[in-house]
Amino acid sequence: MYQTLEIEKNKRVATVWMNRPDVHNAFDETLIAELTAACEALDADASVRVVVLAGRGKSFSAGADLNWMKRAAQNGIEENLRDARALARMLRVLSEMKKPTIARVQGAALGGGTGLTAACDIAVASTRAVFATSEVKFGIIPAAISPYVVRAIGARQGYRYFQSAERIDALRARELGLVHEAVDPEQLDTKVQEIVDALVQGGPLSQAAAKDLIRAVDNKPINDAVVEDTAQRIAQLRATPEAQDGLSAFLDKRQPGWMA
Repeated sequence: MYQTLEIEKNKRVATVWMNRPDVHNAFDETLIAELTAACEALDADASVRVVVLAGRGKSFSAGADLNWMKRAAQNGIEENLRDARALARMLRVLSEMKKPTIARVQGAALGGGTGLTAACDIAVASTRAVFATSEVKFGIIPAAISPYVVRAIGARQGYRYFQSAERIDALRARELGLVHEAVDPEQLDTKVQEIVDALVQGGPLSQAAAKDLIRAVDNKPINDAVVEDTAQRIAQLRATPEAQDGLSAFLDKRQPGWMA
């Protein structure tokens, strides 16, 4: 189905492999369109519980394809706006998937690759991974990826790295909050699987609701409206068949239905 991606399904986990290793999984209009479509399809697939985003070869993603950037430099504002909107939509679709998403970062994740990492719910990096918001070196800015990177590392760190374009190793990325785990290369898949095993034990409806909850309360003052909203959310969720099954499964010392 795809020119630039491979989709592997193993039980309840789908791994989306960016498959352009010869150009370090740099993205162009084709990869952007295909990754958008793949995320939408997997989010609608009831058999998939967790989505892992990964890259074939040495790099996770080196960001924008150089040939694509050359074409963009020759295009007018309308063509550039169309491409920018497509990239922004791809990142938003990835970020707003109802299912848990994990970035498996084994190597370089530069520019847009850093954005993909930040757009996923969870990021696990090899100690060989390196990150950068390198756009200013090309006379541009990390516009499309900025909401996700700033969400991960905060505005204060953004002021530094958006302007300096410094390389960030995996340990520093963990300190900044860009990745959750930084492990030896041979432990990368083990750590990803460990997190997957934890995720599939949660209820799919409650996980989607948890993601929406974070978006609702993040950076909001704790006022009457927020408190009431949180009360409404838990009350409505408790009435769902998933919640009722989860509670009865706990009391009966059995697995809930979503684990079947």
